[in-house]
Amino acid sequence: MKKKFLFGLAVVFSLVVLGACGSSSSSTTDSSKSASSKTETVKIGVVSDSAAEIWKDVAKRLKDQNINLKIVEFTDYNQPNEALTNGDVDLNAFQHVAFLNNYNTDNNGDLVPIGFTFVSPLGLYSDKVTDYKDIKDGDSIAIPNDVTNGGRALQLLAAIDLITLKKDAGDSPTVADIEKNPLNLKIEELDAAQTARSLSDVTAAVVNTNYAVDSGLTPKKDALYLDTDNLSDVKDIYKNVVAARKEDKNNATYKKIVAEYQTDETKKLIDKTTDGTDIPAW
Repeated sequence: MKKKFLFGLAVVFSLVVLGACGSSSSSTTDSSKSASSKTETVKIGVVSDSAAEIWKDVAKRLKDQNINLKIVEFTDYNQPNEALTNGDVDLNAFQHVAFLNNYNTDNNGDLVPIGFTFVSPLGLYSDKVTDYKDIKDGDSIAIPNDVTNGGRALQLLAAIDLITLKKDAGDSPTVADIEKNPLNLKIEELDAAQTARSLSDVTAAVVNTNYAVDSGLTPKKDALYLDTDNLSDVKDIYKNVVAARKEDKNNATYKKIVAEYQTDETKKLIDKTTDGTDIPAW
């Protein structure tokens, strides 16, 4: 009787142990599946409707990689880097290398580029003249007031001989670097977001493509001149980038986001959204 009782206990114990092992194995598998399918949310800051449209398409594709990319839209160039620095967004994609470098210098920042996006032309537009050669003595020209876009705007004006810049002006010249201004042009420095809106008040304005497109202009059709018409003269520092905080430069998820952006699908969408104006830079 005692032997049967002990045998019965052994069987029960074995079943309990096996059941526990089975339960543990199932739990581990489920946990592993759950971990591998966990969705990670990443916020990216952009400026302009066209950029938002492109990144929303990228976001749809990233869902298959369990990445929830949230697009945060800003209205001007002053906000996205502050938001990235403060942690309000995880990435931003609105600026070229020169603008990023200038932000870091002025703000003791450590934001870094983690992938190229496109080269966007800077254009000269006008509601008053149909050819930049018709700009006359004393006319007013609006340019962006930030150092990098303003400097690029001055280089554009120099490329079409409206002004001459000093030889030692550097990559980001200022109005103080204008050596010759034969037409006595009045250079009006405005926030980049305001340049397109100033066309009714000035003879011509140098406008960033995103603001030109958002205001209803078609760069290839409406611009008096695009600096990418002579692409070899456009410096690499004017390539746009995805930026991150320095500690996140090797973040695996962020690298996946850049990789998904840098695809043929995105190239086609850039061409369609910008009417062939922006040029992929990767």
